[in-house]
Amino acid sequence: MNESVFDICCIGHITQDKVINPQSTVYMPGGTAFYFSQAMQHLPVNYGLVTSVAQTEMVYVEQLQGIGIKVQALPGSGTVYFENSYAEDSNNRTQRVLQKADTFDAEQLKSINAKVFHLGPLLADDFAPDLIEALASQGKISLDVQGLLRRVEDTQVLATDWQHKRELLPFVHTLKVNEHELAVLTGQEDIQVGAVLLAGMGVKEVVVTLGSEGSLIYADGEFHTIPVFKPDVFRDATGCGDTYMAGYLYKRVKGVPVTEAGLFASAMAGLKSGISGPFTGTEDEVNSFIMRN
Repeated sequence: MNESVFDICCIGHITQDKVINPQSTVYMPGGTAFYFSQAMQHLPVNYGLVTSVAQTEMVYVEQLQGIGIKVQALPGSGTVYFENSYAEDSNNRTQRVLQKADTFDAEQLKSINAKVFHLGPLLADDFAPDLIEALASQGKISLDVQGLLRRVEDTQVLATDWQHKRELLPFVHTLKVNEHELAVLTGQEDIQVGAVLLAGMGVKEVVVTLGSEGSLIYADGEFHTIPVFKPDVFRDATGCGDTYMAGYLYKRVKGVPVTEAGLFASAMAGLKSGISGPFTGTEDEVNSFIMRN
């Protein structure tokens, strides 16, 4: 991966996922790195992925490279192994971690530059504390905070606050949270109050995804309410948040205003929820979906 500057570069582990739905059990690669990359591959943007897996799961990297994604795979001693169980209500998920992977650190990434780095930690110790500040000198930071709020104890995933939030959120340009993560970070159940608090900690754009209720973005002192886009038939919620962020960051790096970027992101996530597996559409299909809705 020798590009000097990417438009967008994602950093995160590819996972081995066991997904249990009421109708089926499926084994597949997953994680922010996987779903975000798959969505980015369908957009006209200079994109790269930095990931780490054990040699036994290197086939997942080869699959991404095989469809044209630029991937740098750091040697790893393990692969994150998630078991995700969904109830009839797709917003409810039970999760177990059966294996963890190595921590990313700043030294490994010092030669990579991007306009935007999208960080997709899956567990609290995925990223060394020095990583975010170091990367902020090489590009804007987008952070999906979910993994930093996950502590593993005997395979169970427990919610925990991010101990470095006060010192590191000032380096984060775009922060993606859902309503539960926002409450953990801020102690606030009120979404708007929580978003304002996060902005007060230094975040420039707070993106709050609300599942089937759409999303809310707080930027430059203004709230942007983004509606949900529903497919004709719902199939699978896995990866919808990652697909949303792919669409949002793609539009923002192109200079598109926040509301328009949010609408595009929501429509991308809506199309993805209508299929099992990662996003497979095109920018034109997303725009058509927006017009139809």
